Amino acid sequence: MLTAPVQAEQIEVEYKRFYSHINKIGDEDTAALQFAFGFIRVGQDRLCNINSAQIVTQKQTIDLDVSEEQRFLVPKERALKLADANILIDLEEAANVCDMSVQIETKAEYIKTDYTAEELAYITRQYEAFFNEMGGFLSFMMPSVNGLIFRFADTTLDAAIPGTNGINNGMLMLDKDWLDEGNALSLPQEPLRITALAKG
Repeated sequence: MLTAPVQAEQIEVEYKRFYSHINKIGDEDTAALQFAFGFIRVGQDRLCNINSAQIVTQKQTIDLDVSEEQRFLVPKERALKLADANILIDLEEAANVCDMSVQIETKAEYIKTDYTAEELAYITRQYEAFFNEMGGFLSFMMPSVNGLIFRFADTTLDAAIPGTNGINNGMLMLDKDWLDEGNALSLPQEPLRITALAKG
């Protein structure tokens, strides 16, 4: 059976759409967090491959780094918003099978192998502040932070971490009870990212 080659496609998205997300974080309460953008392949549990991503204005073109995981970060620049900049994304696949995916995660400087109890508490508070600010008067509808998830590049990684359920299939979940005990954490390798363990 022959299959037609997948059609690559470029899509252009207004910078303002990204700015509306990234403008929600960055103050003292959420300084450790960032938004990472990507595109989920419809009907599949993976991200669409991105050949390149660029910010384009009338005067300049700025290349954005695309991670191995196929996500990219967008700088928070009011000047780009005022300049009506666009973000040009070159996808390996057709745009109609790729839906925008927005992920809130810790910044790269908070990725390491050893964490004190204070550092873990700080990261947890950042996520709590984010969800509280996002919720506003609708906070009862927003998920609450129930812990932290450490995801590793190696999705087959299994490792015992004393006092926890350990790393399973490249993921370590630390619930609020464990974090509240004031434990330090030592990991066998640096995680790919840290996200919130949210409870609806």
